[in-house]
Amino acid sequence: MDKTYNVLFICTGNSARSAIAEGLMNELGQGRFKGFSAGSHPKGIVHPLALKTLAACRIPTDGFHSKSWEEFARPDAPELHFVFTVCDQAAGEVCPVWPGQPMTAHWGMPDPAAVEGDDAVRERAFVDTFITMKRRIQLMLSLPLASLDRMAIQKEIKGIGSR
Repeated sequence: MDKTYNVLFICTGNSARSAIAEGLMNELGQGRFKGFSAGSHPKGIVHPLALKTLAACRIPTDGFHSKSWEEFARPDAPELHFVFTVCDQAAGEVCPVWPGQPMTAHWGMPDPAAVEGDDAVRERAFVDTFITMKRRIQLMLSLPLASLDRMAIQKEIKGIGSR
């Protein structure tokens, strides 16, 4: 039987980077991986340019909303296999205790929502985030998880964040 891996991407606001990562993981994971996103201090909405960027690549965004990471620390939450911080602020915060002891890594990148400039400059920042996150997720998905031990997987996923 094929295992489905649950992957949580966390950031402070859960409005841009983590939401893009959730959409990408659900698309690229092809049912083997289920992506989720959350924030330590969720903004309440997913940034419109994050949704636009995903939609431009035909990645569904139905049901996307900004939510607290506390939802994934509850006893009834999905069992997490991987948790990635995608912004420096969340990486420095004390995270909840994740049930099941998932593997964790920091895949930090600049916040595209913080970029100032005209529409083209701002949109390019979201596309750049999308491209970087897509490459990282593809690298993770290419790992032979069934043949690697936990320590080897942990080492590999941490290394992906520096690429």
